[in-house]
Amino acid sequence: MPDTPDTVRQTLLALRDELESLREISEESRAPVELDQQSVGRLSRMDALQGQAMAQASERQRLAHIQRIDAALLRLDKGDYGACADCGEPIADKRLKADPAAAFCINCAR
Repeated sequence: MPDTPDTVRQTLLALRDELESLREISEESRAPVELDQQSVGRLSRMDALQGQAMAQASERQRLAHIQRIDAALLRLDKGDYGACADCGEPIADKRLKADPAAAFCINCAR
């Protein structure tokens, strides 16, 4: 049985809030790595740069997921939620349960 539009909206907004919270928490780890040779050795700086790169990659993924959630909320407002953005066929309820921001049916997502 498909979820009601209100339930879907609440789920999407909760996911969006969680991602925004993670963005705030990880802000410091994405900050530029300072070049201070006296307090940070070369290997420590390399570790810090690697950590920064991983945090930045995670941030890009979070932003992309937030954009997908915003697009799903827009589809919900327009009455298009649950229809494949490519072929227009209904997206399976199981797929929407697993990923409420899914825009494509399983066939078009391949």
